[in-house]
Amino acid sequence: MAAPRQTPLTCSGHTRPVVDLAFSHITPDGFFVISACKDGKPMLRNGMTGDWLGTFEGHKGAVWGATINKEATLCATGAADFSAKVWDAISGDEMHTYAHPHIVKGVDFAADSKRLLTGCNDKRIRVWDVEKTDAPTIVLEGHTGTLKKTLFGPEPETIISGGDDKTVRVWDIRTGKETKSIAVDAAITSMELSVDGKTMSLTHGQSVSFWDTKEMKVIKELKFDAPAYSVSRHPDGKTFVWGGIDNLLHVVEYESGKQLEEYKGHFGPVHCVRYSPDGEIYASGSEDGTVRLWQTRVGIEYGLWRFTKPAEDAAESKEAAATAE
Repeated sequence: MAAPRQTPLTCSGHTRPVVDLAFSHITPDGFFVISACKDGKPMLRNGMTGDWLGTFEGHKGAVWGATINKEATLCATGAADFSAKVWDAISGDEMHTYAHPHIVKGVDFAADSKRLLTGCNDKRIRVWDVEKTDAPTIVLEGHTGTLKKTLFGPEPETIISGGDDKTVRVWDIRTGKETKSIAVDAAITSMELSVDGKTMSLTHGQSVSFWDTKEMKVIKELKFDAPAYSVSRHPDGKTFVWGGIDNLLHVVEYESGKQLEEYKGHFGPVHCVRYSPDGEIYASGSEDGTVRLWQTRVGIEYGLWRFTKPAEDAAESKEAAATAE
């Protein structure tokens, strides 16, 4: 019996390349996904169905980074208009704008949503107070290239960053100092922490690597035939999905490194990919201006996916119904 064919859900609405994605955790209202796009209009969607919920209006340039807090109450975006913005995810209202001296690429909320982390093209990392917007800004310096990703680390008061200078760096917010710098073979194109914070997934050049965040050491590194732009590891850790310049989504078994599936659908390089918090789907954003949702277990009913039974099953069901009458 042939395996069910993967049919992704296409979320249209953006008019330029989609360059970043983030899911919330599961909330009483479900979970949500935000997309950053060069059209300057980040969008919020139902994470399970992809249904459009709203567009955050206010940036005057390409939006390079987007994130949503665990509770799905706040969103943050970083843009080419030299600003980061925090938004009320429920009303869509802009809550505050944080001015920068250059393009903002990376944004991340602290676990308690009280602080916002930004990575700027001036090579500096900044920590902002979300509740007291006039509080002093913490500025961390050391990178020698533009920043791609800035994340709050698994330990309180730590930050992990990566960028074009081919380094991964760890910082202590209390001292404002770098505590570790690790060189890799190419510019960092994506970074993702696992839900428990114990591991981190990175893409750099044609490599996907997985790190122990306590020791900040590489656990596993795999090289592929094409440059990888983004990777996401399934919440259960058994598989990961990556996308890049070849327009494809590659599903790989973590332990063996064996590719399990390869999916076509996008008409341009895949800039970002993220698993949903329940692990049932993953979202991808592409140069083609679309967000697509893909099933982890192809063939099950989930969200908007519905599957008809084979003809013989349908005939049996019809016969059984006639007998019942």
